[in-house]
Amino acid sequence: MEPATTTTARARARRPGVHAEHPNYKWWALSCTSLGMLMATINSGTLIIALPDLERALGVSLLQLVWVILVYMIASTVLVLTAGRLSDLFGRKKAYVLGFLVFSLASLGAGFSTGATELLIWRVLQGIGGAFLFANSSAIVTDAFPREQLGVAMGTNTMVAAVGLVIGPVLGGALVAISWHWVFWFNVPFGLIGSLWAGLVLHELAGRDENRGLDLGGTAVYVVGLTGLVYALSRAGLSGWNDPLVIAGLVAAAILLPLFVVIENHQRAPMLDLKLFKDKMFAAASGAAFINGLSRFALLFIFVFYFQGPQGDDPITAGIKLAPMAIGMLISSPIAGLVADRCGSRLLAAGGMLVTALGLALMTTLQVHTAYWESGLYLFIVGIGSGMFNSPNTAAMMGGVPGKRRGVAAGARVMLQNTGAVISIAFVIAVVTNAVPKDVLFKIFSGLTKGLSATQLDPFISHMHLALWCLAGVSLLGAFVSLLRPSHSAAAELEPARA
Repeated sequence: MEPATTTTARARARRPGVHAEHPNYKWWALSCTSLGMLMATINSGTLIIALPDLERALGVSLLQLVWVILVYMIASTVLVLTAGRLSDLFGRKKAYVLGFLVFSLASLGAGFSTGATELLIWRVLQGIGGAFLFANSSAIVTDAFPREQLGVAMGTNTMVAAVGLVIGPVLGGALVAISWHWVFWFNVPFGLIGSLWAGLVLHELAGRDENRGLDLGGTAVYVVGLTGLVYALSRAGLSGWNDPLVIAGLVAAAILLPLFVVIENHQRAPMLDLKLFKDKMFAAASGAAFINGLSRFALLFIFVFYFQGPQGDDPITAGIKLAPMAIGMLISSPIAGLVADRCGSRLLAAGGMLVTALGLALMTTLQVHTAYWESGLYLFIVGIGSGMFNSPNTAAMMGGVPGKRRGVAAGARVMLQNTGAVISIAFVIAVVTNAVPKDVLFKIFSGLTKGLSATQLDPFISHMHLALWCLAGVSLLGAFVSLLRPSHSAAAELEPARA
């Protein structure tokens, strides 16, 4: 009879990957997180291209259409810290596999939706799955890679995300040509493959956090407060700022979001560990991540409707036209990661926000019949800036966090960036829809602008310009916040982790 150790060794030899101590394990772990990042970004791109078709197929209102995007983001944003906390308690591998499985199940259900309410419920469940993926991706990478290679690893993840952003809109256009249902069903085999791969390849490297417990009260307060703010902003442009529901949402946000901070200060096991922000590096990089989400995320949303609306493109063409921004990220992300590992992240992150601000400002020159080379060039510039910012900023945030706290730290990073992204979309919707005739808005958001004159489309274009100027101003603020982090070299950036 064979010894048990021999049987175990053969079983390990048959499974993909390597043992946790192997020098190449980091690349196997990166393949799992990259797969999750690819699925998430492809899903975002395919869905955003399909929005006009969803509106026509399900008969949803403009507000419901916006919330198909927002409800997923709110769920993943609010729950990402709880997911990070659970991963610190029970293991990152289990949480990551669970994220793939929940996302796949919710995608299957979303494709069978027959109305807006049903679709929104499935999108919430997708957001829960996404929260487990987002909360653990950077933590798994940080566990696996030595600190001096962390910028390269984060740059690779960002590069993969850029590939997903290139593929997503084009694939979305092709899937919509078959049926809008496939925009969701496409995720099912992808998610199942991801869960199988993560289950086979990943190992648990970090110790479990001894401080057990979940902050359900803080989570509930943040859910209601953020939802109230986003609902008020997204509804205000359509219904006016004096709408009772808009006022109620703003009041709820004004009371509950500060209350959330008070609750977190007095919790034994808080949802958001405010002690993390005592570190100047983490605090400044977190603030910059929030501002980056605020300044850039609504851009794809704007341009989907600009291309399919005023420019009259079909979904596949619109998807192809969105590609330059992702290509810019694809080029700059790995280079930025390498430079950050050698020279530090401070100036690189600030420079990325300045480049983004430049691209956003140039976009305010776009008109109804502007040639595509201009919008394509400006999207490419924003993509270059985003790639310059993302990987160095993430590596700076995560590099000095103790291993047992990386799940909640990664969750904090994603929560702040996604909170900025959610507010960004809601704010842009409030600006773009304000004072634009409702019949014109409906045709633009449905991709049915044939017959509309340039004069009829001018209000939409002018409000789009106003929104872009606001986003450019926010990017300039992000550059300033990036410069507030301590001045140091890449080596100095690693000292807290070594200590």
